[in-house]
Amino acid sequence: MIDLKLLQKEFDTVSKKLMRKGVDEKLLEKVKVKFEELKEAKVNFESLQAAQNAMSKEFGVYKREGKDISELKAKVDENKIRIADALEVQRLRQEELEKIAMAIPNIPDDDVPDGEDEESNVELGRVLTPKEFSFTPKEHWELAEQNGWIDFESGVKLAGSRFSVAYDMGAKLERALINFMLNYNAKKGYTEVSVPHIVNRKALEGTGQLPKFEDDLYKIEGQELFLIPTAEVPLTNLFQDEIIPADNLPIKMTGYTSCYRKEAGAAGRDTRGIIRQHQFHKVELVCITKPQESEAIFDDMVKTASEILTALELPHRLVNLCTGDLGFGAAHTTDIEVWLPGQNTYREISSISNTRDFQARRAKIRYKNGKKNELVNTLNGSSLAVGRTIVAIMENYQNEDGSITIPEVLKPYMGL
Repeated sequence: MIDLKLLQKEFDTVSKKLMRKGVDEKLLEKVKVKFEELKEAKVNFESLQAAQNAMSKEFGVYKREGKDISELKAKVDENKIRIADALEVQRLRQEELEKIAMAIPNIPDDDVPDGEDEESNVELGRVLTPKEFSFTPKEHWELAEQNGWIDFESGVKLAGSRFSVAYDMGAKLERALINFMLNYNAKKGYTEVSVPHIVNRKALEGTGQLPKFEDDLYKIEGQELFLIPTAEVPLTNLFQDEIIPADNLPIKMTGYTSCYRKEAGAAGRDTRGIIRQHQFHKVELVCITKPQESEAIFDDMVKTASEILTALELPHRLVNLCTGDLGFGAAHTTDIEVWLPGQNTYREISSISNTRDFQARRAKIRYKNGKKNELVNTLNGSSLAVGRTIVAIMENYQNEDGSITIPEVLKPYMGL
């Protein structure tokens, strides 16, 4: 959640920053009205409390002087009821304000480029040069079917569209990649954590998926439980409502989970293959750190994900997302896009985001800074999306006869 005190104090400045991210000016004006309503409720409550204090002092004087207190007592009792009512109004106004604030995205960093969509993203650099093929490279779904690695029809039979079944070398490659990524991240100082794939509403509110993206989540019928859209949710919320000793920071975690998304806003996109599935595997990086260290941590996360692709000898590029393409909770994001020769384009395989204190405020994650409790910064990113890495390997390592060569670094993981 954004800093409401900052928004109220610097309303015009913060509003302009939020509008860079596409926030409707009418929503911000509604927030402004709610600020005024809450202020009025607080003034009314404080006025009634002041009157109560004054009457209490007068009550003592009356008793000492032996005066009749019945009329004053009636006023005191009546004012107590007004105070209780005023306190309830104040609580409701605060609740209304916070409810609206939960739907407001994070403030983008000042150096995030302006733009409406991915067309305005800024390329930061490229790593490795794409291979030149002596033949027309096939797309991954052709290669998957030809080699018997992925069965799309069985996925539809078992669950529906955008599900698939991996067989033999396809399944082994999937497992090898997960182990390789986790081991690589561990060498870089990230602690491996295994977490539940089901979380409660509070956890999803903490990292910002709820209430805004409820339509894209799979909910357990009759319970306030959801399948996770990413390991970011359980990993970050491990520290929900906690005060972390400063000496324990930074906390660097990595975890593998399956992820589940309805892809409600992606109708008609990537309908073939495994680029956009309802269930997919991902190795995640999550860091919790002091604000002054979050930039260095961010750079380390980007470097870690990029190095995995380099070790796999997969050409890729780094892209700075513009305001219009920035995620709800992100203040700054660098995407890593891998080269897919079958599609003749770069496609996203990782998003590394710094959410600053946005998630920490929602999930109440703090650290002890001397005598004060202050909000941490949280960061998250894919390292990497397993399915998309398989796609990249199939397309970049394909041979003219349709066979696929296994990357050298993965052979020990596959018993080759």
